Amino acid sequence: MENQLVWKDEFSIGVDIIDKEHKRLFKIINKLFSFSEEDKKSQWACQEGIKFFKDHAMKHFADEEEYMASIDYKDILVHKHIHAGFRNNTLPALEEELERSDYSPDAVAHFLGVCAGWLIGHTLTEDRAIKGEDSSKWGSLLPSDELNAMQKTIVQLIYDMFQLESSMISDAYGGEKFGKGVYYRLVYGTKQDEKWEIILVFEEMLLINTVGKVLGLQTNKLDSMLINAARYTAQQFVGRIREHLPDADLQEMQEENLLTYEQFRKVFERHNPQVSLLFDTGAGYFAFCVIAPHLLQNGVGTAISMDNAISEIEEYLTQREASKAEEQPKILIVDDSMTIRQGMKQLLEEDYEIAVATSGVAAIRSITLDRPDLVLLDYEMPVCDGKQVLEMIRSDDSLAELPVFFLTGRVDPESVKKVIPLKPEGYLSKYLKPEDIKSNIDKFFERRQA
Repeated sequence: MENQLVWKDEFSIGVDIIDKEHKRLFKIINKLFSFSEEDKKSQWACQEGIKFFKDHAMKHFADEEEYMASIDYKDILVHKHIHAGFRNNTLPALEEELERSDYSPDAVAHFLGVCAGWLIGHTLTEDRAIKGEDSSKWGSLLPSDELNAMQKTIVQLIYDMFQLESSMISDAYGGEKFGKGVYYRLVYGTKQDEKWEIILVFEEMLLINTVGKVLGLQTNKLDSMLINAARYTAQQFVGRIREHLPDADLQEMQEENLLTYEQFRKVFERHNPQVSLLFDTGAGYFAFCVIAPHLLQNGVGTAISMDNAISEIEEYLTQREASKAEEQPKILIVDDSMTIRQGMKQLLEEDYEIAVATSGVAAIRSITLDRPDLVLLDYEMPVCDGKQVLEMIRSDDSLAELPVFFLTGRVDPESVKKVIPLKPEGYLSKYLKPEDIKSNIDKFFERRQA
């Protein structure tokens, strides 16, 4: 068997409850590797094994967080944030890929590769930091509001350039290998003689499915033409980011490199990144990493000491309340049509925080992970239609009062009558003028605020 994780003494951190669970997770991953190499029984075995792995991973996170709290670990919030990202973003995205492909060998290999890479990387960095043997890799990330702004910019650019709807699955990507990758490094200077080191990681299939198709290539392999086209596409991508982030002050490119995975890991491990985002585009994975320590000069506040603790905490709480007041209402758009999703997103995103879901099942997952203030729900969708989605929402007591507008082409009396008992907030016809749809949504939130 080629793919097997070997437990090494260096993985132990000296905490029995953590080390035992790490060894158990390694064994589960190895068992899954062996299942994935078999034919007939692999799907059922992988499904059960993945559930088993997930249950143990969640238990491990809880035990580890309890231990960190018991010793007053200083970076516990950073560590819990990384756990939450893997639990709430990375795992659900990998599971959705498995279901979408009916547990194809490629999807299973993808799942195992990402989980194995994450487990090894997390064990050797964040978990060792608990015992003071290392420092947290993610203490140098930009503040979450700045990361969120960059995430939204990248999601929009991926759609603009490739017509792909992407979602962020980790804001603390640790350099794990996902499939066959292309690692492209660009270095830019600024007027202040500072340096931005940007690394774009493309899953090979993403380049083939986007740049390759534009070139009309009939092959499923990378060649020199595709790599060169990808280089210039990546440079344009960074150029567009410069337009959206004028404060970045990037000047002309100073250096570019195509890296092997080993070279990428060395660059990645030599400097802690300020931005490290991983996206699922639906056509392959994409990571965007930035190493620019000077960015923290604008992002980190005054260090807290005995002399200023009270005033700094008061200022922090004041800023936190001000930030809450400025938060935009969250709207989830559920529609199987990309045209409708993107049209609604562009119509509303200036005044609202927008999330999208392509199916009823994806909508339920999105609502569970990040509850919106309003759902715009397509009535007619394959597999699970709008009525069934609303039934699932209303069956959960905690979601019974969640406002839902049907966004539909059907407003006939019979369709309306069927869903009245489910208490939808109302109906918005897809044939309304965009400004009328926006006006209805604005009025809903005005009534709510009043």
